[in-house]
Amino acid sequence: MDVPRTSPPTAEAVGLAAKLFRGFADVTRLAILMELAEGERRVTDLVRAMGGSQANVSGHLACLKDCGLVLDRPEGRQVFYRIARPEVVDVLRSAEALLALAGHQIDLCPNYRQPEALGG
Repeated sequence: MDVPRTSPPTAEAVGLAAKLFRGFADVTRLAILMELAEGERRVTDLVRAMGGSQANVSGHLACLKDCGLVLDRPEGRQVFYRIARPEVVDVLRSAEALLALAGHQIDLCPNYRQPEALGG
């Protein structure tokens, strides 16, 4: 299915899209985004859900926040994180739909290495 475009993508637009997808390609950041797609979480909630260290999760949250994909909300001594824009969840859901259709082929694709396990 072709998506109509008004003009071909520029090198800058392609580069920016590649940066976005590199962010989604990190196993820990993707797991964080998938958790946050279900609702607000604290760092401790994310550490418990995914394993790994608090410092690692906090570092990835800072990256996601710097990129505008995640927002935080202080409440007393706690900080709650959430998805910044509904389009982030749309990307995650679209990926799930695509994987339902082509996941077996993607899994067998020899061009990509298996991602590192969480907590490693």
